[in-house]
Amino acid sequence: MNLIVIGLNHRSAPVEVRERLAFAAGGLGEATRALLNAAPLHEAAILSTCNRVEIYCLATSAAEATQAARQFLHDHHKLTDSVDAYLYEHHDQECIQHLLEVACGLDSMVLGETEILGQVKDAYQVAQQAGATGVVLNRLFQKAFSAAKHIRSSTAITRGSTSVGTVAVDLAGKIFGNLGKCTVMVIGTGEMSGATARALQSRGAGTILVCSRTHERAEALATQLQGRAISYDQWPTEFPAVDIVISSTAAPHPIVTKEKLIPLMKTRRQRPLFLIDIAVPRDIERACGELESVYLYDIDDLQQIARENMTAREREIAACQVLIAQHLQRFAIWLESNRTALEERYRKRTDASPLSKPVHTHAS
Repeated sequence: MNLIVIGLNHRSAPVEVRERLAFAAGGLGEATRALLNAAPLHEAAILSTCNRVEIYCLATSAAEATQAARQFLHDHHKLTDSVDAYLYEHHDQECIQHLLEVACGLDSMVLGETEILGQVKDAYQVAQQAGATGVVLNRLFQKAFSAAKHIRSSTAITRGSTSVGTVAVDLAGKIFGNLGKCTVMVIGTGEMSGATARALQSRGAGTILVCSRTHERAEALATQLQGRAISYDQWPTEFPAVDIVISSTAAPHPIVTKEKLIPLMKTRRQRPLFLIDIAVPRDIERACGELESVYLYDIDDLQQIARENMTAREREIAACQVLIAQHLQRFAIWLESNRTALEERYRKRTDASPLSKPVHTHAS
């Protein structure tokens, strides 16, 4: 009886290969049932995200199972060439460790990212509802979820934002507390300014204004953000009511200067103003940060904070590995102590169990 994971991720395969092997979320249950019909497996689950595609399975023969799983990936996606060179394979304790590291964010493109845990939970739920999991994978995935929760609460692996947009949002939260009452102005419609505005919106930011020299672009971004487009000439008029400014234009010189800002600040009655300058060359004169109640961060400031946060996360890897080893050991002990009974169960129930007949819509 072997636990196996076979798959690829952002380290082993470029995006053009990963996208060819990706499974549509709506068809994942059907694909899992097809996998069980195509391969000699007792249990299976498929994890498919933008950065990884992985098949977790339990089988009597590891060699037969992995060969069949590789063939399934090829046939299911109608590939005309081999992708074997991009696939990795882990068995038994290495498989257990791999899933624990994935769920905890240690195997992610962004170390410690939290979105992957939800994706693993979704993949497990789909496999369970498809009748593809059983005693072993049910326990393994539950162990991965509890390990991730333990590691997040016991270490700093997820603390501190690691992208410019999320760092800016964290700073905004420290300055204003509740972002729901904040008005955000986006000057320029570049990719990074849009991403930063969306990050603020996801944290509950209030009104969003968008201005650009090209009004059509302002309208398009404002629609995406459920905000309001204003003309480029309007921004000084709107400025007194604004709390957060994201500026990212292609202007060759600063568009917000200390001289322009001083009279505007007088109308604000000392309300804080958070200026996020992600343009290169800079849009906001550095001297603006000298004014009382003005908080100015440019792209270098934000990237420096992001790097420091990532370095802090990297220092937590060793502590995470210690906790993963503890969870792995407990699961391995349980599996070994129940191995004989489980193997006997699979032998006796090969024909009747939903482990081998994945037409059921409930977990075994």
